[in-house]
Amino acid sequence: MMPADGRCPPLPRGTGSGRFARAHDGAHRGAGILGGVDPQVVRYSDRPELWETFGGLFAEIWPEYNRHGETLNHYWAQLYDVFPEWQFVLCDPGDGTVLAKGHTIPVAWDGTDSGLWPGIDATIAAGFGLRAAGGQPTAVSALAAEIPPRHQGRRLSGTVLRAMSGLAREAGLDHLIAPVRPSRKDRYPTIPIERYARWKRPDGSPFDPWIRAHTQLGARIGPVIPRSLHITGTVREWESWTDMRLPETGDYVFPAGLAPVHIDRDRDLGEYWEPNIWIIHPPSTGPGSPS
Repeated sequence: MMPADGRCPPLPRGTGSGRFARAHDGAHRGAGILGGVDPQVVRYSDRPELWETFGGLFAEIWPEYNRHGETLNHYWAQLYDVFPEWQFVLCDPGDGTVLAKGHTIPVAWDGTDSGLWPGIDATIAAGFGLRAAGGQPTAVSALAAEIPPRHQGRRLSGTVLRAMSGLAREAGLDHLIAPVRPSRKDRYPTIPIERYARWKRPDGSPFDPWIRAHTQLGARIGPVIPRSLHITGTVREWESWTDMRLPETGDYVFPAGLAPVHIDRDRDLGEYWEPNIWIIHPPSTGPGSPS
């Protein structure tokens, strides 16, 4: 019987082996997460049955409205079938606790800022299109890093990013790129993403914690993406997703939204474009590279 509530069963010999078998996080060794023991990276292609044990472990990560992107959801439902080796979890090798999930997809990127896609919707579609056409990827795009609330604050974000870079290295791909959803943008929904992306702390580091987690690993901030993830629904659906009344046509700020949603009562339509920011990690040079 499989363990419940996000536990990794004992891993067979050889599972998760290779240069990315551990999510190296040497900066925290000895005093950080797990008492200095590196989490185990387990890919869906290695242990698909493990995903049946998560229960509601990851249910609280995304606000309700964010689960209804038509393009993203269309492809997301196929990720595990088409790209099983690019989806993974981090497990505590001591007690088997599932600590985080990572979702990535190989893409063909020309290495230029202008060659980046206009959002996460376009990026995931490009990855599936490349696979269907039999093309060769040149980079890996992060799609999501999911850390359950009970494990947040344990400095796992950098560990997840290192695991993503490890997957890229193992496949012989140089770059990890990411259309990042800024973690504090929901507090400033009326500030344009172009301005928010430039905000700094007094020490000069990025204001946003999730962007900062990337730059601390040597990544740079790339182009902003004002229209990255498209979500539409009826007025009633948006009222349900936001737990708000939306009585007239107009733009509304809503809980956990990174930008306002536009409500058109005459068309019975709510339309939302979530902004993201491209983050580009430096080329990987080997198992111990910082990216």
